Amino acid sequence: MYTLCRPPARAGRTRGDAVRELAGKVAVVTGGGGGIGKALGVRFAQEGMKVVLADNDGDLLDATVDELRGRDFDVTGVVTDVRLLDSVEALRDATLDAYGAVHVLCNNAGIGSGSQKPFWEQHVNDWRWSYDVNVFGVVNGINAFVPVMLEQDVEGHVVNTSSGNGAFVPLLAGTIYATTKAAVVTITECLWGSLRAIDAKVSASVMLPSTRTPGLLNTGIWRPGRNRPPEFAHDDAPPQEGRDALSEVETAMRAAGRELTFAPLEEIADMTVDGIRNDEFWIYAGGDPESARVRADSIVNKTPPVYMLQGAQFTPQERSR
Repeated sequence: MYTLCRPPARAGRTRGDAVRELAGKVAVVTGGGGGIGKALGVRFAQEGMKVVLADNDGDLLDATVDELRGRDFDVTGVVTDVRLLDSVEALRDATLDAYGAVHVLCNNAGIGSGSQKPFWEQHVNDWRWSYDVNVFGVVNGINAFVPVMLEQDVEGHVVNTSSGNGAFVPLLAGTIYATTKAAVVTITECLWGSLRAIDAKVSASVMLPSTRTPGLLNTGIWRPGRNRPPEFAHDDAPPQEGRDALSEVETAMRAAGRELTFAPLEEIADMTVDGIRNDEFWIYAGGDPESARVRADSIVNKTPPVYMLQGAQFTPQERSR
């Protein structure tokens, strides 16, 4: 047993130390070569921030950095493997060398394993790779950057990208992904509480990618299995370029008489900036998700999770047919 000595938390502080002024500050975004990460980088740069984009795809990262610099944004790219603490620490050091500080950290890098089987048939390497990126990528970002952000003794903010598939109700077709994203929610809750407990000027949010505009989010998650490291290979893994899951969805939607539309990723970046400024813990579009209430009611009333059978992409029985 031990006693944690700490100053009393300011229970009323929910907005006091928000990072309201972004111009001239420094933002770091992992998974920044494309998709949501790129949208975040652009939005931060539009606010006048100095932006460091990190990605494990060097060619994609170079193209994005060149594009943003062509728009006169102050952007630096650092090839980073978020699975490795040494690599994330190198990202931190490169950020400090370039700009001398970091005020906003977005742990955004994430992957889908690409498995299409019931999860008891999914290869353990799918779990290991997904946890390495989606969970330890966040942990490594926190461990590498938060001590520096605390030492700066100025307002700062950490945004961890999760998913409604982990925060609200998971999909049966995405067990591994949902499990990792649920972990990100818990990690961020604990980070928020730990920072409040020491009366830190740094705060934390969990961001659930979503938009008010109807449509799918056109991100790299639709290429599950892409760039899988060789140590996580197995016979049933998707090809190195990833499985084209988006075409599968488009085919299914057209068969149902529906057109595939995409929602603007800029909406996610806008709500993230607003969430940082307002020091909001839960960052997502929309009001009151029914799925969150249904799950909570199931816990309170000790009922089976029948919501898992509503709107699921497939059940194990259907997949085996």
